[in-house]
Amino acid sequence: MDPSNPPLGDQGVVIRKHIGSCTVRVDGRLIPCALSNKLRKELIYSTADPASMRRAVQDVRVHEHEDPIAVGDVVRFVDAGDGTGLVVAVLPRRNRLARRDPYPGRHKFEHVIAANLDQVVAVLAAARPAPKWNLLDRYLAAAESLDLPALICITKLDLAPDGDEELHAALDEYRRIGYPVVLTSAFTGTGLDELQEALRGRLSVLAGKSGVGKTALLNALEPGLGLRVGAVGSGKVGKGKHTTTQVEMIPLRIGGDLVDTPGTREFGLWDVDEDDLALFFPEMRPFVGQCRFGLDCQHDEEPGCAIRKAVMAGEIGPRRYQSYMQLKQEVSFL
Repeated sequence: MDPSNPPLGDQGVVIRKHIGSCTVRVDGRLIPCALSNKLRKELIYSTADPASMRRAVQDVRVHEHEDPIAVGDVVRFVDAGDGTGLVVAVLPRRNRLARRDPYPGRHKFEHVIAANLDQVVAVLAAARPAPKWNLLDRYLAAAESLDLPALICITKLDLAPDGDEELHAALDEYRRIGYPVVLTSAFTGTGLDELQEALRGRLSVLAGKSGVGKTALLNALEPGLGLRVGAVGSGKVGKGKHTTTQVEMIPLRIGGDLVDTPGTREFGLWDVDEDDLALFFPEMRPFVGQCRFGLDCQHDEEPGCAIRKAVMAGEIGPRRYQSYMQLKQEVSFL
């Protein structure tokens, strides 16, 4: 199917998806829809000079591992007349937040988490589980690669030790870089008003590992949702339990939508080149191309590296630099 010329039909937004089906929101109505098999097929056209011959389909490529739709997609569907529909086309996306989705074997595939976003809200708990800063850096780099604003949201502030200097020092570093930070507690209500204002009128996605309190936060923001909250502490110490099992878009009373996602302990970047990675660390961006070896510098042990010099001068945090190097090594294997 040619995405530039989708078939006629009603238009709506995917708010929830399942295997082979989804729920589409249209003018406040929720319509369960099946997915056309054609969505997994990509038409391969001739590459000859269009002036010399008509464009003709040369081949059909079937995407077996890629999910054709994501929450946030704007789709066209055919009304079946019984309250259901059939999605026949996905309109072009403004953006999509994706991660590496490994399958058994040598190949890795893209897993699109959500599409057409306005901002990424990276969620970490102040305690239980302890903040995983390298994971936060992955979320932020992914947002930067999409040119999307990112908000750092700390939950469970009530569980943090009084005057937690390590936590506040880390957050101060992100503030210096330019990232907004909101400190919240679903238990005490701290920071909820500030978070609501940051979410108002936007399509935001919550990204965080299992157990950081995304579901409790949603319950506090939107009373009555009745989302199940799982306790942290059973099983492995400090490991969160999955309480959200699917990606879902939730409308906010204040305006806007929030995409809740299942917690993940890993987040592998997708479609990011190792040579471009430093551009997605805002504090490193001014130094890219300033090294002795220019854009060929790997920012590791080369003499005259501007980024390493900035680390030594305190302009780039050592932990962020190490996070960058670790992520760069992983990206290089894709």
